[in-house]
Amino acid sequence: MDNSTLITLVSLGVVVLFLLGVPIFLVIGMWVTGASLVIDFTLANIGVTLFEGLNFFGLLSLPLFILTGDLIAAAGIAKRLAEFAHACLSWMRGGLGLATIGSCGLFAAISGSNSATTATIGGIMQPLLVKDGYDSRFAAATAAAGGTVGIIIPPSIIFIVYGFLMNLSISDLFVAGILPGMLMVIAMQAVCWWMCRKHGWGSISPLDVGRVVRSAGSAYLGFFAIFIVIFGIYSGIFSPTEAAAITVGFCLIAGLIVTREIRWRALPDILLRSGQLTGMLAPMIAISIVMQQVFALLGAAETVQSFIAWFGSGDVVVLLVCMGIVLAAGTILESLPVTVIFAPILAPIAIAAGVDPVHFSVIFLVGAAIGFITPPFGLNLFVASGVTGIPYSKLVRFALMYMMGLTISWLIIAFVPWLSLGLIPQPG
Repeated sequence: MDNSTLITLVSLGVVVLFLLGVPIFLVIGMWVTGASLVIDFTLANIGVTLFEGLNFFGLLSLPLFILTGDLIAAAGIAKRLAEFAHACLSWMRGGLGLATIGSCGLFAAISGSNSATTATIGGIMQPLLVKDGYDSRFAAATAAAGGTVGIIIPPSIIFIVYGFLMNLSISDLFVAGILPGMLMVIAMQAVCWWMCRKHGWGSISPLDVGRVVRSAGSAYLGFFAIFIVIFGIYSGIFSPTEAAAITVGFCLIAGLIVTREIRWRALPDILLRSGQLTGMLAPMIAISIVMQQVFALLGAAETVQSFIAWFGSGDVVVLLVCMGIVLAAGTILESLPVTVIFAPILAPIAIAAGVDPVHFSVIFLVGAAIGFITPPFGLNLFVASGVTGIPYSKLVRFALMYMMGLTISWLIIAFVPWLSLGLIPQPG
């Protein structure tokens, strides 16, 4: 058999393993090994590249931002941010639902994780939403949808991965995600308001300025943590890694001394949870470097480029087809494998068509984020289902409404580059 047939058989074999539930890292690793044997690419390269792929100072911010998310949840900072959001929005129809999405945005501005955002905010807000008269399925879907901004609003774990893979400034990527993330929050809040107005969900209470001020004072720790990350990176005072380390230290001290909701004996469990997630992400990043090398030898980029060219050669056509590929991949894969598999292939094609590389990174990852609530995968829907106990299938209907709002915001982000590039400091 020729090499193309053997590669096809290897690919089909690992797809079967994926469908059987084999971890994605092992699936990709098996494919890389099998493909390397087929094309006679030395296996010694795998070991060397796995090490060198992680031997990068900028990746130190990855475990630190993961730990930050666990610390702010354990320290009660997330709950205080949610209370502030509700105080600001309680005067509107669906105010508590709007506050849930707003809380996700605030939590994302410290944690950088979609699943952590969904689990933490969903666990806090879903019981309150149900108590206030919201449909329990809608409440859980709202937390799942709100969690999509976890990888867009900086700091973002997946932006760190993307920047590392594509050799882009992580600081620039973080800044580029600010306005698009805010637009996504507004789009989801618009959907939430419309749904609540249609069904009459949620109570309305007059705006209490005193309550807003008091809740803002209670949430000052969260605001300061956001300030450390956003202002520190934007101004150039901190690198992303330095900002992550300082934020971890701040949240740890805040939880131990100020809120006193973190106990010393709980620290090993918090560190273990963060370490487990880091242990899942780091091998994926390493094996992705090897996979890029194999893809290059197989001519994968040229194949995809020919496929896209079949639709036309205009920059708009290229961008729309790339977006379609990302969205389709996001329906069956989590954002990390979508990024490590498709970003090295699609980004050069989009850049050749005239799309700014930083702008495309935002377009790419917003599409991957929408995949978090897109069946049949929809990771955030599984997380929300696990937190609330509501079956996955019962969340899909409401998640699709949020998906429509997110898709509209995605198109705006794609065709208004200023949203991604306008805040990035220009040299000189």
